[in-house]
Amino acid sequence: MLLLHSLLHPRIFVFVAFLWSCLSLSLAGNILIYPVDGSHWLNMDILLRELHKGGHKLTVVRSANSWYIPEIAAHYMSITVPVQHINSLEDPQYMASFLRRNIDIQRNGGSVWSFIGLQKEMLSLLEECHRSSAEMVRIILEDEKLVNRLKKAKYDMMLTDPGFAGGVVLGAYLNLPMVYNVRWITTGEGHFAIAPSPLSYIPTIGSVVTDKMTFANRIKNILHYGIGQYIDHIITRPLYHEVISKYIDPNTNIFSLIQGADLWLMRVDFVFEFPRPTMPNVVYIGGFQCEPSRPLPADLETFVESSGEHGVVIMSLGSLLGSLVPDISEVVASAFARLPQKVIWRHLGEKPTSLGNNTLVVDWLPQNDLLGHPKTKAFVTHGGTNGIYEAIYHGVPMLGLPLIFDQFDNMVRLQARGVAQVLDVTALDVDTLTQALRNILDENQPFQKNMERMSILHRDTPSKPMDKAIFWLEFVMRHKGAAHLRTESYKLPWYAYHNVDVLMLITGLFVGACWLLIMISRALLKVFVRKTKNE
Repeated sequence: MLLLHSLLHPRIFVFVAFLWSCLSLSLAGNILIYPVDGSHWLNMDILLRELHKGGHKLTVVRSANSWYIPEIAAHYMSITVPVQHINSLEDPQYMASFLRRNIDIQRNGGSVWSFIGLQKEMLSLLEECHRSSAEMVRIILEDEKLVNRLKKAKYDMMLTDPGFAGGVVLGAYLNLPMVYNVRWITTGEGHFAIAPSPLSYIPTIGSVVTDKMTFANRIKNILHYGIGQYIDHIITRPLYHEVISKYIDPNTNIFSLIQGADLWLMRVDFVFEFPRPTMPNVVYIGGFQCEPSRPLPADLETFVESSGEHGVVIMSLGSLLGSLVPDISEVVASAFARLPQKVIWRHLGEKPTSLGNNTLVVDWLPQNDLLGHPKTKAFVTHGGTNGIYEAIYHGVPMLGLPLIFDQFDNMVRLQARGVAQVLDVTALDVDTLTQALRNILDENQPFQKNMERMSILHRDTPSKPMDKAIFWLEFVMRHKGAAHLRTESYKLPWYAYHNVDVLMLITGLFVGACWLLIMISRALLKVFVRKTKNE
């Protein structure tokens, strides 16, 4: 009894709690984060909040001109880099202008000149963004006080998004274990940097083809792969070369640095992505940002419930693009007005004149919570990755209006799965859009059943995508990297990787043996002829 009494003494509880807190702190890591701004930040921030809950210390490197990444936050400290140039992807006005120019080019038809015009617009934007990324990391490395601060912090790991590669350069300079929150790298889709990627059935970004390719599809796929190679060799490598050559190694390049990461947290799930070869240091976390829906704000809940048996349609163009051009917005508004469903539409700017009484226009909406509401029947989307996975998670079929970047490729995948219909936004008319919406909403059409199956498959996993992400992040910190999972093939020259030197040797030996055999045969034939003549 005396022993039990002593164990129950309040001071003992305090001491045990202190030991437990020390243990938790000892397991916590010190992580440097170098994110990409815009919509990429939204899912990176979800990952950071989960790491913060686990007691990890987080430091985020951000631009002074960042539009999305707050300087002050409860779950991380920040390092703000005083850059002068504003990245175009951080400027909503520029992106609205970029969208208008792209739509104008697409409206000129599917000619070769339209294709060239679209590629020029895209390459120009990419070049400017990569230049800004290289400039930002150069400013960091030229700041001796900041570099000393980063070295003294003794970070356990660099977590970055290699879509723009400033974080890759900084992590390599600090010699930190590198983990990516990734789908896209500087040249295209991330798998192409590290895994076998046969162009006969692995679509490249921009090709807008499935994994079942015709001969024409394969030509198109190879063409877009060539565009990716142009981006790599002509745009990105030269832009990062100066800073890499000065601070890391003049004999390497940005693509090789990207290939050297310890772990790739790939924002992909194969219920959505086409099957393909992969590598052991790729961990699939597609849909990690998804979660059960929470109650809606009172005003939205009232509007949703007022829809009755018909339900609600949700439309959003994501965080980067708030609205369409005015004439297309008028078409969308007119089509919505014909529906018996209520519509909640995230739309910035002037309201369309053809807006129906059934449509609620908002500046912001709780997308995940609305998609998870039982009265939500369809999702009209531009095809951004975050919204797509939320719709898959909650089992909501989609109508796609892709606009730019990877949105076209995303919608091709959904259309191939039978969970979405896709329309060309530049050729929209009220009747076509209305009919497409009715198809998606019709319970006799396969969209709803296909999406229900897709959602079940997405959820039926041994562990949640977020749990996998956190486990592998902590794994890298515990073991100071994951080199045993990483192939060293990227260090091979191209001719060794493809065994060109071996094939040349074998071919040379074969040709040499054939030549020797021919010469011996000729010599023997001459001897035989001479002998015959003498006889």
